[in-house]
Amino acid sequence: AAPAGAVAFGVKHTEGVSVEVTCQGREEDGSAPSSGTRWPLDEGTVLRFSMSQASTEVNDNKVTVSFYAEGGQPINQAGVFLTGIGMSLDVDADRDGVVEKNNPNKASWTWGPEGHGAILLVNCDKESP
Repeated sequence: AAPAGAVAFGVKHTEGVSVEVTCQGREEDGSAPSSGTRWPLDEGTVLRFSMSQASTEVNDNKVTVSFYAEGGQPINQAGVFLTGIGMSLDVDADRDGVVEKNNPNKASWTWGPEGHGAILLVNCDKESP
């Protein structure tokens, strides 16, 4: 997707985004510095970005990739706006009748009346023929 004549690229990103650049199958930098660093635009180079927390509003994070020609002249830029969506399976982990978002027993399960952890009932019957 790089423009014709591009030989290198640089990445800028907002604080809520993590960026990794992998060149020729080896990770160059797990956090991709926000400006100044340029990577060769070689086949096999991968730019991977992610968010680890939910956004506060739509399109509140951004990644901008700048493309450079031989000699370092900027050619063009491409950008993407990101919105992080938070997902959580909330359960009554201590079986007290209250569903809590971050109960410490959410990740484990113990059998019995003094036990903890979610009890999952799966509806796997056929609702209609």
